Amino acid sequence: MEITSIIKKRILAAMDANRVNYPSDAKHAQSLGISSAVYSQLKQGQTERVLSEANWISMARRLGVELRAGMEWKAAKTATFKYIWAQLDACQHGSLSAIMCDMPNIGKTFTAREYVKSHKNAVYVDCSQVKTKRALVRKIAREFGVGSNGKFSDIYDDLVFYIRTVETPIVVLDEAGDLQYEAFLELKALWNATERCCAWYMMGADGLKAKIQRSVEGEKVGYAEMLSRYGDRFCKVTPDDGKERQAFLLEQARVVAEANAPAGVDAAALARKTGGALRRVYTEIEKVNAVNGRDRVATC
Repeated sequence: MEITSIIKKRILAAMDANRVNYPSDAKHAQSLGISSAVYSQLKQGQTERVLSEANWISMARRLGVELRAGMEWKAAKTATFKYIWAQLDACQHGSLSAIMCDMPNIGKTFTAREYVKSHKNAVYVDCSQVKTKRALVRKIAREFGVGSNGKFSDIYDDLVFYIRTVETPIVVLDEAGDLQYEAFLELKALWNATERCCAWYMMGADGLKAKIQRSVEGEKVGYAEMLSRYGDRFCKVTPDDGKERQAFLLEQARVVAEANAPAGVDAAALARKTGGALRRVYTEIEKVNAVNGRDRVATC
């Protein structure tokens, strides 16, 4: 698709908002995969013949900018949002580590991304996209603005050095259950190298918990040590009781619907339609907006 001037302005606005999370323009440019010279031009508002369309798309992806127009989505303070936000804040400021394992589609990823957007020296990594040891370390380095090209050993050493020098860094590892075995071992090594200097927060669904427990029980090398470094426990927010859990999910869906649905929509009724699945809340609100849009056209 064509990267229009409107899309470029949205990307530049996201770049400007994201800048506060980095100590310098050079580090921010490195994290976005562009040179300092190009970064300077973009900061001055120059957008023509500065980047290729492929580079604009890459920047949009790294900044979480949708290329197609979509609904404005507000962060709703659900129970999951409050719980994970508080944990991330405590981990970052205390250089602690934890593992969050809970059912999918309750807002774990959304909360983590929102937290990282607004906190300095906080990075988010989708481990399902970087499953190997080398890909994982390069990704973490790039997100911190550390050079991610060249010899792997140099990248690793530079990353560890940088993490140990910045103030209260945190690495959020989402979909951690997708990591290969050697990547898990590398996380233990990174934790050892940055002990008391960096917070590590691992997230996943119940499959991550089962994978770690199975590996610990089978005495697979590295898993017991890694679990101990992450607090020797698995955190969760959803209730264990089935009825309580369903009520919890419906209330979360209601809160999200209330924050994002058009005026006049019954948030509780919309939540019941979704069964408590937060992704379906988005879909149901899209349907409402589509109907409202057709009604406006029909009355014009």
